[in-house]
Amino acid sequence: TTYYEVIIIIIISYKPGDPVILYVNKVGPYHNPQETYHYYTLPVCRPKEVRHKALSLGEVLDGDRMAESLYNIRFKENTERQTLCKLTLSEKEVDQLREAIEELYYFEFVLDDIPIWGFVGYMEESGFLPHSHKVGLWTHLDLNIEYNGDSVIFANVSVKDVKPEPLEEGGGGAGHGVGSGGLTVTHTYSVRWFESTLPHSRRAERLRDYSFFPKTLEIHWLSIINSLVLVVLLLGFVIIILMRVLKNDFARYNVEEDGSCDDLDQGDNGWKIIHTDVFRFPPYKSLLCAVLGVGAQFLTLATGIIVMALLGMFNVHRHGAINSAAIVLYALTSCVSGYCSCSFYTQIQGQRWVWNIILTSALFSAPLFFTWSVVNSVHWWSGSTQALPATTVLLLLGAWVLVGFPLTVIGGIVGKNRAGNFQAPCRTRNIPRQIPQQPWYKHTAVHMAIGGFLPFSAISVELYYIFATAWGREHYTLYGILLCVFAILLSVGACISVALTYFLLSGEDYRWRWRSVLSTGSTGTFIFVYSLFYYHNRSNMSGLVQSVEFFGYSLLTAFVFSLMLGTVSFWASLAFIRYIYRSLKMD
Repeated sequence: TTYYEVIIIIIISYKPGDPVILYVNKVGPYHNPQETYHYYTLPVCRPKEVRHKALSLGEVLDGDRMAESLYNIRFKENTERQTLCKLTLSEKEVDQLREAIEELYYFEFVLDDIPIWGFVGYMEESGFLPHSHKVGLWTHLDLNIEYNGDSVIFANVSVKDVKPEPLEEGGGGAGHGVGSGGLTVTHTYSVRWFESTLPHSRRAERLRDYSFFPKTLEIHWLSIINSLVLVVLLLGFVIIILMRVLKNDFARYNVEEDGSCDDLDQGDNGWKIIHTDVFRFPPYKSLLCAVLGVGAQFLTLATGIIVMALLGMFNVHRHGAINSAAIVLYALTSCVSGYCSCSFYTQIQGQRWVWNIILTSALFSAPLFFTWSVVNSVHWWSGSTQALPATTVLLLLGAWVLVGFPLTVIGGIVGKNRAGNFQAPCRTRNIPRQIPQQPWYKHTAVHMAIGGFLPFSAISVELYYIFATAWGREHYTLYGILLCVFAILLSVGACISVALTYFLLSGEDYRWRWRSVLSTGSTGTFIFVYSLFYYHNRSNMSGLVQSVEFFGYSLLTAFVFSLMLGTVSFWASLAFIRYIYRSLKMD
């Protein structure tokens, strides 16, 4: 059974001799962060009745399954070589432990909301001929706990000067054979308390400096400044060149208000002659509006998450807080998607607004549900703690049915009723103009390659650190940099979209709406390709469970980026087109 509790930040105070509860949580391969199993799935010391800790929604989504342990820890009381339990392991259980140790299984305990990590055992490979392969189980742990006054600051485990219990095939250590009687091992522990000068309010810094997992998030201001300079130069180049070209175009087109338009067919600057087609409504109206609505929702969601992070709402001691915040914000911002989608759909004279709302609601939730179903099934099949319990599934489904979908409907109805007329500075004629054949560099694939690569290059440096956080065990703390990179990404996407739209119109091609969405939205494709590179060259992940989760959610992440950047690209292009045609003197 999974329980939930409201996250309330309480500083727990202890008196000397008060019990300090140590929870066991999960185990899993060191290089596969998302492949985790309950600690008690291993043949280890456990109480007769396993009692689980009440968990928040974010903790459950993060794969936490905390349960009380047999460790007897009292505040400020040192203990040496206390017996935890004595176990007799069968041959099957020894093989299970051997396999776990060979796959570099680590465990996670939690003491006063402080995660404690350590390896299950020890493995040594040496020699070639003869080859030596030794596997040992850590049967003794030294618990080192730091305190300040009446509160716990930090805790970790150590196996220094501890000899592992050999788990060799066909025999055990100290004369114990794995025969019909099994291998008998005695688990012990020691507790040592150390006074710290660090106040409780800053104890997150102590955990952040701890290095059980590899550190990859160094300060990378230099790389960010380098990206920022390149982006500023790129934006300046696009804006200055485009404005100079437009200035020449305006001067040319507005020389004589009553002049003939026949000469405007010359060269690449023929965007005025398509003024009766450029505001023609696009095909697949409902799908386009759904993309714009969901993209606006995720722009709001991403901004909200970054702002909350800047306010210090996500720290290393709030397990799964960012997961909970993302779910709540996704449900609450559903009204944004409904409003933006249905409002624009009504402006472009769409008639099936009910279908538009349903499509908007399902555009992301349907792929999410499908991806989650596959990933969760694989986790359930493997027995991983990442498989969500039935109560959590019902809770999430209820949040979407009772909050997310109704807010989408309400936002759609409000958007439909408040939508005005589509503001087009030019009239659209009934018969569409024939589009001349375009050169190869103005084709959709070329625009997608350019429009996707440039925004991707602006975030490529930061993308590594984001992947190391999402698919590793790092705690991202540079949210100010993340906000800057997010703003850079949107700015580059908007400017590139405007430039590509101008080049499209100059070739007398007025099909800019879907082109603007696809050109910059293709950044998601580059992000997914980068995820393949990260998996094979920047991580040590392996196995079916980890691979399915990584590629499933990476594909979903790329889809979200495509929606966000496609939305920014579309609105930037629309604002640009309204500006240039409003500035012309029409006959």
